[in-house]
Amino acid sequence: MRLISQGICGAALVLVAGSAAAAESGVMLYGVADTLVQYLDNGGQHSYSERSGGSTGSLFGLKGNEDLGGGLKAQFDVETGFNLNTGGLFADTSSLFYRQAWVGLDHATYGSLSFGRQYEPSFRIVYPTDPFRVNEVASPFSAAVLAVDRNTLSTQYDPGRASNSILYQSPDMRGLKLFGMYAFSSTITQPVQETTGNMLNVGLRYSGYGFYAGLAYVNQHPGQETIASLPAPLSLLGTEHFIGALGYQLGIVNFQFNYSYNRSKDPAPGSLAARLGTAHSLSIAELGATIQVTSADVIEIAGIERNVRGAHDNTPGIEIGAEHSISKRTTFYMRAGYMKNNGSATVSWPGVTVSTTDTKQVLAMIGMTHRF
Repeated sequence: MRLISQGICGAALVLVAGSAAAAESGVMLYGVADTLVQYLDNGGQHSYSERSGGSTGSLFGLKGNEDLGGGLKAQFDVETGFNLNTGGLFADTSSLFYRQAWVGLDHATYGSLSFGRQYEPSFRIVYPTDPFRVNEVASPFSAAVLAVDRNTLSTQYDPGRASNSILYQSPDMRGLKLFGMYAFSSTITQPVQETTGNMLNVGLRYSGYGFYAGLAYVNQHPGQETIASLPAPLSLLGTEHFIGALGYQLGIVNFQFNYSYNRSKDPAPGSLAARLGTAHSLSIAELGATIQVTSADVIEIAGIERNVRGAHDNTPGIEIGAEHSISKRTTFYMRAGYMKNNGSATVSWPGVTVSTTDTKQVLAMIGMTHRF
């Protein structure tokens, strides 16, 4: 809930790349190919599978810029995600450029203004403080954000990207940077039919002298979603998100922490959300570290706690990871994680459906990433 034919598409990419090179417009094709083998214990049900995107989402995109003179540049980025193991699109098969699709202007003195589907300020604030880089397959932070459980169905989650959005980014001001976004209502059809209201998303961060600090605020207007098992569309209530993030580099260790409190508005008396009790607020806390053991080896560790207020549902978890680079573009990695759902919580890593409450989740994976 949360989170052309191949011949024509390939020909289009060749034509775009070729014309761009001829015009020297600064267009670049880039991407990531990431695959893994996974073991999962889902409440006592054991499985093995091949998946995509365990360290970094498999993706490819086109981005570019044009110098307009006077310190002003036009720029764009269109980026799609895909499942390397199947060749299909990732997350939403009805959306070609699911990850990013925007165009805008950038000025060295005044900052940038861009329009389209973009990463939110709140995502940019949290990203440096999650050891697993808010990955959509293996990050425990993403698992806590995207969790699907009954008590929070009407409390909107922060998706990290927003369609129909306008984003302003200030220039770097001695380590300080400001972000402001307003996104208009949008509708998706996968994995469920969902319409979200307008959204305000602002963030402020500071980075310098080995220290990082960030704050973000998100205000999502009401919407609704259609779930097959419910007799009518369910209200998505207006929801506020309060986010703080900290990091400190000490030698080879980067200590990281983030906290978010997600508060929904009260449902209307007698509404489906009120009758089902799906509008509880929740908090997510993550504490971790990234350790640069050698120039080629990195160890990550993170502990999380997802707590649903007023429902006695909570999910503590821990995950460790290791990465070894054999070149500038190719890396091998492993992940191992554990979560324990208490009460009626049903949290697991993104893409995993939990059907039994009060159970444990155990994950182990080995994978490979190649960047191009």
